[in-house]
Amino acid sequence: MQDYQKYATIVALFATMLYGALVVAALGLISLATNLEVLPETDAGPLVGPSMVGGAVILVFVMLLILGIGGPAARERVAVGWAFLTGLCALLIYVFIGALLYAIDTGALVDLLIFTYAQLQSPFAWATGILAMIVTLVYSWILAARVGEHGRPLWPWERRGE
Repeated sequence: MQDYQKYATIVALFATMLYGALVVAALGLISLATNLEVLPETDAGPLVGPSMVGGAVILVFVMLLILGIGGPAARERVAVGWAFLTGLCALLIYVFIGALLYAIDTGALVDLLIFTYAQLQSPFAWATGILAMIVTLVYSWILAARVGEHGRPLWPWERRGE
């Protein structure tokens, strides 16, 4: 693994942890501000909500890794389209995992459609997607800013000859 790929992997790991923290904070703050429950379905099990967030976090990590180590370092740029795709996929996986687990928990197939429709209208799913887009955009910007550097990042006092 090249230095650039190691750097991209470590930054992807930290960006994913940031994304997970932002999603949990955003869901809590939106719930407090709007006086809405994140999962209004009272018969949903205790693992439906965390599984939804976990699925989105794992998806964002995979998308960041594909973006970071997928191409050559010289071709890095700010990937607006990739960020939009990541946000859309995070929103969809958040809703799909929740709908699937809720339908399995209740045993009714029609609950899958009802849950999906309700989640697509809630601000929580959209916050998950928007935050994924923002984190991916910042991640690609950080990688693009490092193009042309070799090795580890240097402090200003370590660059005496420049």
